[in-house]
Amino acid sequence: MDEVVLLVDDDPSVTASLALLLRQQGYASESVHSPEAALAAARRPECALVIQDMNFSRRTTGEEGLHLLAQLKSARPELPVILLTAWGSISLAVLGMKAGAADFVTKPWTNQQLLQSVRTALGLAGAQGASGDEPALTREELDARYDFGEVIGNDPRLLRVLQIAGRVAPTDASVLITGESGTGKELVAEAIHRNSRRRAAPFVKVNLGGISSTLFESEMFGHVRGAFTDARADRKGRFELSGGGTIFLDEIGELDPGSQVKLLRVLQDRTYEVLGSSQSRTVDVRVISATNRTLPEMVDRGEFREDLLYRINLIMLHVPPLRDRPDDVPMLARRFVRTLAHSYGRDDLSINPAALAWLKRQSWPGNVRQLRHWIERVALVSSADVLDADDFAAVTDMEPREAARDTLPPVGSMTMDEIEKAMIVKSLKHHGGNITRVAESLGLSRAALYRRFEKYGIAV
Repeated sequence: MDEVVLLVDDDPSVTASLALLLRQQGYASESVHSPEAALAAARRPECALVIQDMNFSRRTTGEEGLHLLAQLKSARPELPVILLTAWGSISLAVLGMKAGAADFVTKPWTNQQLLQSVRTALGLAGAQGASGDEPALTREELDARYDFGEVIGNDPRLLRVLQIAGRVAPTDASVLITGESGTGKELVAEAIHRNSRRRAAPFVKVNLGGISSTLFESEMFGHVRGAFTDARADRKGRFELSGGGTIFLDEIGELDPGSQVKLLRVLQDRTYEVLGSSQSRTVDVRVISATNRTLPEMVDRGEFREDLLYRINLIMLHVPPLRDRPDDVPMLARRFVRTLAHSYGRDDLSINPAALAWLKRQSWPGNVRQLRHWIERVALVSSADVLDADDFAAVTDMEPREAARDTLPPVGSMTMDEIEKAMIVKSLKHHGGNITRVAESLGLSRAALYRRFEKYGIAV
């Protein structure tokens, strides 16, 4: 049975344009022009996707479209629905996303943007349908299917993240990766790219927390010579550099409101303008974002755009902190020691069980990044070929997990931001305000630490 894309719009010229575009790409389609006809056609099993307008008459303001969406999701919950809406009515599309829509596309659409949305929606529906009630996979089963070698761990929560990542990797779905600093969000993003159809194209990493609002357009979209005083030559932006591949937007929660708007436009339309040029350019790119902040809470406080949140998180993955998967610590430690042995030409370097047990007892507020830095620090200081617990104790000022718990409220009663702030304040006190040592103990750069001081109102 051939799959059919159902086109729903009261304007026949719109459905005719969509049908032609889809036919050129090998998709079969059916056009209807009323909610009643749409609901009847969507019930047929060959209907694999619906593209529906939000307005069916000039007198309505979207209520009819939302009502149709609710009926479609009630009749066939698994059926993906893409909403068509005007740019000025994106708030309406956000309501539709909350009600279960797969994506939204603004009018007038770009063909590339709409086709990517269609491919993504069908791809996700296929991945979810294929998974069905698929049981949790073992690490061995995951490694047999996917290239996840750089993401170390056997914890069931981490394996669940990788299982979902593997299923969505072949699609172009935007992915939002959440988790505390140092948990390995970038490694998960790289793994998704490595298992995607874009694997041969660039993977471009952008630390949005390190780009000021004044440089945002130049860094992301590029500039032409003479665009501003110091623009002595043309420069390609990050979106152009990532064309055909994946762009990884790290620390997306740090974007200021003005930059959020500019980012939303390029993610929405897949078009942008180079600074100093009036010519629009298109980009074919998959977007993966990451943050250690709680974006829904930021939306509630008016600090992050809700429409941008829905644009970047068709799929959300949460990477668990290292303190919640202590059994992974020895595996990570052994990998880091092997890497250091190779890097420093110390082929006999290893770590013994006592040291692994000592590492496992620590709280690791800086997560995997902190563990890696700490092992490297000990390896540099110690001349022993076999690293022992005494080697770590000799250079550490960390406290055991039990002691760390005594200094903080119960984790379950705190938000992620509150946990991070408490860890920073505790580390500042422990290190006597030494910024370098605080940054090292938390696995952060000094610049990232100063941004968190500003974010949480911590006086230093």
